[in-house]
Amino acid sequence: MAQATLPPEVLDDAKARRYSADAAGLGRLRAGAFVAPALALISLFLVFPALWVLYLGLSNYRLTGAAAAAPRLVGFDNFVKALTDPEFWNSTWLTFEFVLGSAVIGQVVLGFLLAWIMRDRTGPLKRIVEGLVILAWILPSAVVSFLWVALLDRDDGTLNTLLHSQDFAPLLDHPMLSIIIFNIWRGAAFSMMLYGAALGNVPPSHLESARLAGASGWQQLRDVVFPHIRGHVLTNLLLISLWTFNDFTPFLLTAGGPDGKTEVLAVHVYQVALQGGELGYGAAVSTVILLINLVVAVFYLRLLRSKK
Repeated sequence: MAQATLPPEVLDDAKARRYSADAAGLGRLRAGAFVAPALALISLFLVFPALWVLYLGLSNYRLTGAAAAAPRLVGFDNFVKALTDPEFWNSTWLTFEFVLGSAVIGQVVLGFLLAWIMRDRTGPLKRIVEGLVILAWILPSAVVSFLWVALLDRDDGTLNTLLHSQDFAPLLDHPMLSIIIFNIWRGAAFSMMLYGAALGNVPPSHLESARLAGASGWQQLRDVVFPHIRGHVLTNLLLISLWTFNDFTPFLLTAGGPDGKTEVLAVHVYQVALQGGELGYGAAVSTVILLINLVVAVFYLRLLRSKK
C-alpha cells in the first residue's frame, strides 16, 4: 500500500515551526551565555555573603577563643538577644533620627533648592557652584571626615582658632546635629543632580501659563513642578534613605560617641562584631538591618507605583 504524502504547504509549515523552535532555543542559549557572568558575580559578591552572614547569625562565632576555633549553631538566640537589647533599639532610634534629619529633610530640601536656583543659570557661576557641591560628594569619606574634625575640634579646630575661643565643641555638645549637618553638606549633590535633570523635563510653557494665570511661586511648584517630578522625588528618597541608613561615616567623626549619642546601626554592628569580637551577634544585627532596609524599600516602591 502506498504511503500517503503530505501536501507541500504542510511540510513547509512544519519546517518553519521547527526552525523557529531551534532559533528560539539558540537565542535562549546565547542570552544565558551573556547573563551568566553577571549571575556569577552577583552570586559571588551578594548571594554567598548574604547566606554566610545568615549562617554566622545562627552561630556563636567569635573572633577569638573556643568559639572561633569550633563555632556551633545556637539557633535564633542572637536574634532574640538583638531584639531585646536596649542598645540595639537605641541605635535604631538614632539611625532613624539621622536618616530623617539628614536625608529625608536635609538633602531633599537643599538639593531641590540648589537645583531650582540653578535651573536657568548659565556661565561660570553655575559651574563653580555645581563643582563645589559635587566635590563634597565625590571626595573619599576619610578625607572629608578629617576636614570636618579639623574644622570643629575643640582644642585645635580651625573654627575655634578663628573665633579665638575654646568653648565651641559641637562634636561633643551637639554630636547628632553635627553628623546630620555633615551628611546634608556631603550628600546634597546627588539630590541636586537628580532634581536638576527632572526640572529640565518640566515644560516651560506650563510654567509660563501658570505665571500668566497669576499663580504664585509656591502655586507653580505645587501644581506644575511637583506633579512632573514626584516620581523623581520618591526615587531620590528611596536611594538616599537606604544609603544614609547604612552609612558608616559618622564613626569617622565621632566614633559613636560621646556616650553612644551617635552610635547608629552601622557603627553598632562594627563595635559589637569587630571591637567586641561577637561576629555571630553582629551578623544577626546585620540581618535585622537588611530586613529593615527591605521594608523601607518595599514601602517606597509601593508608594511610587501608586503615584504612577
